[in-house]
Amino acid sequence: MLNRIARVNELIKQETGKLFLTEMNFPTDVLVTVIEAEASKDLRYADVFISVFPHEKAAEVIEALKEHIYFLQKILNQKLSMKPLPRIRFIIDEGGERMGRIEELLKNES
Repeated sequence: MLNRIARVNELIKQETGKLFLTEMNFPTDVLVTVIEAEASKDLRYADVFISVFPHEKAAEVIEALKEHIYFLQKILNQKLSMKPLPRIRFIIDEGGERMGRIEELLKNES
């Protein structure tokens, strides 16, 4: 079962990334990257962690994704022939921002 969840995670990550390229119109000068997907054990939900650069635009990107979640879910349902197909939830990955702050602090310390 764990192997199946790992495969589902990778498949959702890849397909969501493709959808971002082809179906979404994010604000100009914004880079949105799918970092990871984590499906629940019962495959009912999947958290898709995204990175937004610049981070100040994260709220705007999340709003755009919320507006199009049903459309994105529909396309995923058509592309992935599996049952159950997890419902997607988008979460901002804070790791990149934390690394940037740590790097900035280290530069200032030198």
